[in-house]
Amino acid sequence: MKKVYKVGCSIENLRGIRDFIRNALKPYGVRELDISEMVLAMDEMCSNLMIHAHQCNPDDLFELSVNLDKRKGVVFEIVDDKSVFDINAFQEPALDHIVHEKRKGGLGIRLVKAIMDEIEYYQQNGKTICRLTKKVQFI
Repeated sequence: MKKVYKVGCSIENLRGIRDFIRNALKPYGVRELDISEMVLAMDEMCSNLMIHAHQCNPDDLFELSVNLDKRKGVVFEIVDDKSVFDINAFQEPALDHIVHEKRKGGLGIRLVKAIMDEIEYYQQNGKTICRLTKKVQFI
């Protein structure tokens, strides 16, 4: 089962993304805790894309899909025509450094990596695709 959502790069559209994910996963018996974690991770990924790659331009669109796979778990794909920031290549600052500097932000990537089991990037047909996978049990 694959569901696709096309969305404009306005922060106001994040609620729609969260609703899309919840509505896609609830009917398949995914635990509420797993759903909440995935909503949080994907909210972070999509907001970063909107802000940093598209400067919150609502006319710029990207595609978010969710696919439930009994073997792999829940597989999300973010498909965009901009160059997407590869969080796997990002060197995370130490937590004590973030706390000491009282930085606002800086924990989102760490959070996504902690929640999702696999994150990969690749190019296809001129698009950048970020695939994020979380192993879950289906009821």
